[in-house]
Amino acid sequence: MGLPDLEATIAQDLARTAYPNKPWVAGREEVLDVAVIGAGQGGLAAAFALKRDRIDRVLVLDQAEPGQEGPWATFARMPSLRTPKHVTGPDLGQPNLTPQAWYTARYGAEAWASLGKIGRLDWQAYLDWFRTVTGVPVRHGVSVGAIEPVGALWRVPLSDGSTVQARRVVLATGIEGSGAWEVPAWVRRDLPPERYIHTSDLVDYRRFQGQRLAVLGAGASAFDCAATALEAGAAEVRLYARRRQLPRVNPYRWMEQTGFLKHYWALPDAAKWQMMRQIWTMNQPPTAESISRCRKFSHFKLHTGVDWQGAEVTASGIRGLASPPVPPCDQLILGTGFVVDLARRPELAAIHQDIATWGDCYTPPADATDPVLATFPYLGGDFSHTAKPGHTAPHLARLHNFTFGAMPSAGLSGGSISGMKFGTARLVDGIGRSLWLEDQAHHV
Repeated sequence: MGLPDLEATIAQDLARTAYPNKPWVAGREEVLDVAVIGAGQGGLAAAFALKRDRIDRVLVLDQAEPGQEGPWATFARMPSLRTPKHVTGPDLGQPNLTPQAWYTARYGAEAWASLGKIGRLDWQAYLDWFRTVTGVPVRHGVSVGAIEPVGALWRVPLSDGSTVQARRVVLATGIEGSGAWEVPAWVRRDLPPERYIHTSDLVDYRRFQGQRLAVLGAGASAFDCAATALEAGAAEVRLYARRRQLPRVNPYRWMEQTGFLKHYWALPDAAKWQMMRQIWTMNQPPTAESISRCRKFSHFKLHTGVDWQGAEVTASGIRGLASPPVPPCDQLILGTGFVVDLARRPELAAIHQDIATWGDCYTPPADATDPVLATFPYLGGDFSHTAKPGHTAPHLARLHNFTFGAMPSAGLSGGSISGMKFGTARLVDGIGRSLWLEDQAHHV
């Protein structure tokens, strides 16, 4: 079966499973039921699920052009996904919408059987195809400004000067969607902007040909960027990790089970806190493929137990102020991840001060404090934001966080491929239930 045949079959599948197919949400045509911010995998899955539940007035907004949403075709540097190839999620249980069905139709059954993991660019091609075949409405090329509650609606300003109104808003803005990519303060203090990049920056790595690079961080993205620089002709790449040993056990593989993915959100706060602290203490190791890409090059060096506290530009290059001492380099690549800080999200500029975090709502035992975990938003079971204690902000129940920031409250969800299967259903069930209850007088 080729792609045209598969798409015809999908159209039949969706028609046969559409019941009940009657519009039911009250409202005005000019007001969206739901505005979804972000057209990556989480946003597309959420919008498709909403439409399947006949929550019809849905629009997805993304600042990127088609095919450039999310990291896959932009700043991701790994050849393949880190998730097992049999993952499902956006398909909502429709077998012919799964990645396997698409890949097999495009490349053949033998290609799928011999595949290790799905290629990064193939995953983006799958998402592009998914967006088209499901008819999810997306407005590309617009960024979202500070959203504001206006009565029972959200006012959503867009960069093209237009505004949309929506009863609900879903934030599906990715791994950094509850904060921002992190550049350490000492880097901004000590180095001019042209001497460092973040692993999330969109740059042509051929610019590093013949240069000596220092990569700070030991996550998979740090190794992937180091390998990309080596493959582009860097003269030397040294990767520095603060840990004395790289993590060896990946807790994410343990998390890929129905119990955690479907039911984690129902745990009491104390159990959620304990589990998240353990998962993040273990940390996610770089993949074997990422390490192997680097080790192919004799001019790659891994340094563990090294903590950079500052740097200075000298005649011989950038001299890191680190213990133990490090040799000079020409450029830094920062694999320093992201921070969760709702105040740094442009969409939340007008309302972040009312949004509750875990630090506002849960006090851990004295020997289990975690200042990073405390910064994450404290969400309801339907991914809705909640108000800080003592703050009155009923509009926050109509704002849903489907980013990596939802993890302590809801587990893996829109920010993770493996969590979409269950997280999307819970998100859309919650939105539908709240719309039904809000409109109960109309329905009665």
